[in-house]
This record gives sequence, structure tokens and C-alpha cells, in this order.
Amino acid sequence: METEEFADVLAANGHYAERFALAGLEPVAARGLAVVTCMDSRIEPLDMLGLKPGDAKILRNAGARVTSDVLRTLALATHLLGVTRIMVVAHTKCKMASATADEVNAAIQDSSGIDVRSLDFQLVADQRATLAADVQKIRSWPFLSPGAPVGGFIYDVDTGRLSQVT
Repeated sequence: METEEFADVLAANGHYAERFALAGLEPVAARGLAVVTCMDSRIEPLDMLGLKPGDAKILRNAGARVTSDVLRTLALATHLLGVTRIMVVAHTKCKMASATADEVNAAIQDSSGIDVRSLDFQLVADQRATLAADVQKIRSWPFLSPGAPVGGFIYDVDTGRLSQVT
């Protein structure tokens, strides 16, 4: 069932499917890399790292946070999908690192009338400290393949530059 709200993206998908070239691509990370990053649309993980489809496993969420679901996914990736190294990539000008819980809750309440005070959006008061803590969370989690290097990075959305923090 096709609806008008998604007609533009379904049409674009038709064009994509006509020139689709990824059939037969193996499900493993060819370059052994997993990248945990933010959902911010200014971040293009593959291009940013000189990668192509199939090179890495990309995990995205608000604020590039290492959640229980990220840890679960990394366990699968390191044991079953060829991941041997992990990057956590936060970024400059991240809303999750610049807004307070009260501001986020008020914005959602104002735009929708929905009270979201019971949700933990895992906002970031100190981006570098949070990045270091999230990297340590991965390093100390016992369910990953042993010895996988984990690094923490910040991506500058104005320059495209990536710098290692941890």
C-alpha cells in the first residue's frame, strides 16, 4: 500500500533499485570497523572515513550514546560480523550536548502536547567526559571480542575534520 506521504521516497527508491549494485555484498564489515555516531544529518559516516558500503557497521542514535542496545549490537558485530575495532564519534554543535532536559521536554511539550519527562534522552553536559565514559563502557563490557581497540572522536560539522579524544 503506497501513501502520498511517502511517494517521493518510494519514487527515489525505484530509481535506486534500477541501478542497485550491492547485491551479493557480504554482511561482514570488510574493514573490520564499527562506528557509533549521532543521527545528525550533517554526518556522512562512510564518506567522512573514506569508506564504501560493506566496509563498516554504522550505529546511529541521538548524541552518539553507548546504550544497552549499542552494546548488544556491538557484541553481535564483534563475534559474527567481522568487527575488530570500534569508533565512537560525537560531533560539534550537537543538540544533545547543548540542551538541558527541561529545554528538550518543553520543546516537545510545546510542539506536540506530549509530556516526555519520564524519558531519559541521555543528554550530555560535558561532551568530552561523556565520550570518555562511553568509550570506557565499551572497553569494559565483557561480551565483546577481547582486544578490540575502541577510540573516541569528535567530528567538526563545520570543517569535516575528525579528531581523536580518547
